[in-house]
Amino acid sequence: MRHLQLSTRRTSIRPFVPEDAPDIFASISPDITRFMAWHPPETEAAFAGVWRRWPKAIEDGSEFHFTARYKDDNRFLGIIGMHAALTDTPELGIWLRSEAHGLGFGRELIGTIIGWASASFSIRYFEYPIAEENIASRRIAEAYGGEVREHRSNAKYRSVVYHIPPK
Repeated sequence: MRHLQLSTRRTSIRPFVPEDAPDIFASISPDITRFMAWHPPETEAAFAGVWRRWPKAIEDGSEFHFTARYKDDNRFLGIIGMHAALTDTPELGIWLRSEAHGLGFGRELIGTIIGWASASFSIRYFEYPIAEENIASRRIAEAYGGEVREHRSNAKYRSVVYHIPPK
């Protein structure tokens, strides 16, 4: 799985490797995590406590964390997650560095992961939980045929859970 490479016209996408961690940590901000269920780690060491589990999960296929980079200069762009990957209803998630918001990268990247996963796994539907107020992410889900099927709450916000059909 480490050698998997996906791409779009503007981006390159591959499974997370530890060398990505400094770029990811440097891009995490309160603005980005406003609509995330988690709080930003305060130190690189705290973040390491999170990402150190990712390579094993990627290898065993239970969970995927993809690093997206700009194709032209290899700058870090964001993370796309596919959780519960061994089920027929994996959960999608994405966050992008602040300056990439509003430029269509979210739709482009989520669509690429939906396409890859649909061709690689037996998917009934993708779950895509999104904060109710996160209109941009809701538009991504709707662009891929997602429909709200559930509501959830956590300590930070209320969310809707879209079910997105496979491609």
